[in-house]
Amino acid sequence: MIEQRLSELRNEIPKDVTLVAVSKTKPSSNIQTAFDAGQRIFGENKVQELVTKHEELTDEIQWHFIGHLQSNKVKYIAPFVEMIHAVDSLKLLKEINKQALKHHRTIDCLLQFHIAQEDSKFGLDFESAQEILTSREFVEMQNINVTGVMGMATFTTNEEQIRDEFQNLENYFNVIKSHYFKFNNAFKHISMGMSGDYKLAIEEGSNMVRLGSTIFGER
Repeated sequence: MIEQRLSELRNEIPKDVTLVAVSKTKPSSNIQTAFDAGQRIFGENKVQELVTKHEELTDEIQWHFIGHLQSNKVKYIAPFVEMIHAVDSLKLLKEINKQALKHHRTIDCLLQFHIAQEDSKFGLDFESAQEILTSREFVEMQNINVTGVMGMATFTTNEEQIRDEFQNLENYFNVIKSHYFKFNNAFKHISMGMSGDYKLAIEEGSNMVRLGSTIFGER
């Protein structure tokens, strides 16, 4: 079933959209099945679970950390994580930079914006992001690479509201790109859209979607 769902998704999703298979709570055997079917990028949201799966599975997997990340947990994933999606503070960026330096690595990061109406979701507002990007501390960081933005829409059946929130994130991306990363081709990712709303997200400019139940079935 996993192979079939992946095949269907590849035929459906535009070629320029990156698929992150959200494997949180799923056994390593499911991840191996998806890997054997050609999937290479997997997303986890718990540090210990990610570390365990990284130890159990092939080094060819590109691991993305997609959950809220505490600064004191960065050291456990810094040796191998490919991308950290949910960067929502300068403090966290500094810690990622510090730990990446220890391992002689550069870690890709996405700035997470709070675009939903729920207070339970994390993320920056636009002013906070500007403060980070204009700070001397950020400019001097050598071991992180900010490659785009990430956000989660409100959990609602109101499609217009979801579209508005996705449009907000795309607008943030465009303004930040033009002001701070105009000549940086690596700044290119708009990570938005999950199993319930990825089709809307792609229509509104997403080029990276995070799909779990669509691939692995309901938890």
